[in-house]
Amino acid sequence: MSTIRRLIYGEIFTAVAYVLLAFLSLFFFFDVVDELPSLGRPSALGDGATYELRHALLYVLLLLPNRVYELLPIAVLIGAVFVMARLAQSSEFTILRTSGLGPWRALRSLLGLGLVFVLLTFAVGDYLAPLSDRSAQVLKARFQGGLQLGQNGAWLKERQNYSSYSVNVGSLTALGAIGNVRIYEMDNRGFLVSALQAESGQIGDDGAWHLKQVTRREFNTGAEALSLIQESLADYRWPTDLSTEMVSVALLNPDRMRTSDLYAYIQHLESNGQTAQKHEIEFWRKVFYPLSCLVMVVLALPFAYLHFRSGGIAGYVFGGVMTGISFFLLNNVFGYIGNLNQWQPWLAAAAPAMIYSLMSLGAFGWLVLKR
Repeated sequence: MSTIRRLIYGEIFTAVAYVLLAFLSLFFFFDVVDELPSLGRPSALGDGATYELRHALLYVLLLLPNRVYELLPIAVLIGAVFVMARLAQSSEFTILRTSGLGPWRALRSLLGLGLVFVLLTFAVGDYLAPLSDRSAQVLKARFQGGLQLGQNGAWLKERQNYSSYSVNVGSLTALGAIGNVRIYEMDNRGFLVSALQAESGQIGDDGAWHLKQVTRREFNTGAEALSLIQESLADYRWPTDLSTEMVSVALLNPDRMRTSDLYAYIQHLESNGQTAQKHEIEFWRKVFYPLSCLVMVVLALPFAYLHFRSGGIAGYVFGGVMTGISFFLLNNVFGYIGNLNQWQPWLAAAAPAMIYSLMSLGAFGWLVLKR
């Protein structure tokens, strides 16, 4: 069995490496082309630097670990399907079966290989990809002026004593400065007490935000009369527990975050009475996504038990690839459906893997055990 495992594992590792390299080369080319219009852009920090080709290449290279995380399961499927189908076409797998490689032993061997890819996917997605992606965003923010999230910025919420605050941050620069800040204060009855708008600011280490060019409106909601007090301030200190990490987490896409950071952010949202459905689904997707490598190798195993005519391997490999692509499409669709219909987050994240696992095990049972 050790000799058989070395044969199959070596073939699959080599095929997966070639497929992954081909995909990465393709995406690298597309990402570099997307960066070409930005060449020559001056730095927003005013240091005289311009966005050159070396910056674009470095930015695209820093995105590659996240590409590896996204592409590794489908590369595992394509590589495993190709190897299993080729072994079946050349009758090598038939020889292995007559040598004692039974169906369950073959399944256990491939599941062991799948666990290796699971650990590799988890390590890349939870450690290497978030670090490199954040470095890429900081590099891009130097020339764009800051990290931005669409037109509405990022919303955060915090409770302090008898007041609650809704905070909107429009951008975060590479040096940790925030821009286009809006802070709305509500009392324990839910009435608006004050509204603050600042052009820029800095998150200090003393547990406060130091804001610049501030316009603050204070509303008197007493029973006798309503009044409005407006003032313009050059500097304003707002005490808060919202740190730079929380703001950067809110500005980044949930799928680019570490699992532990995403879990901590979910706890922050729940403690402040904010909905965390979207982030909970993304958390469970990050938990189950590496396990999709197991689904991919189980999907590939039935191809070893098919009987191929000369030249018929390409159609089966293409069918396996389309099956893998449909899995990833369904994985994304279930996230949106679960968020809209308020499904249990773990169910919305795990449903595609469970469906395709049952399909692959059903195909394995029909092709191998019945036929």
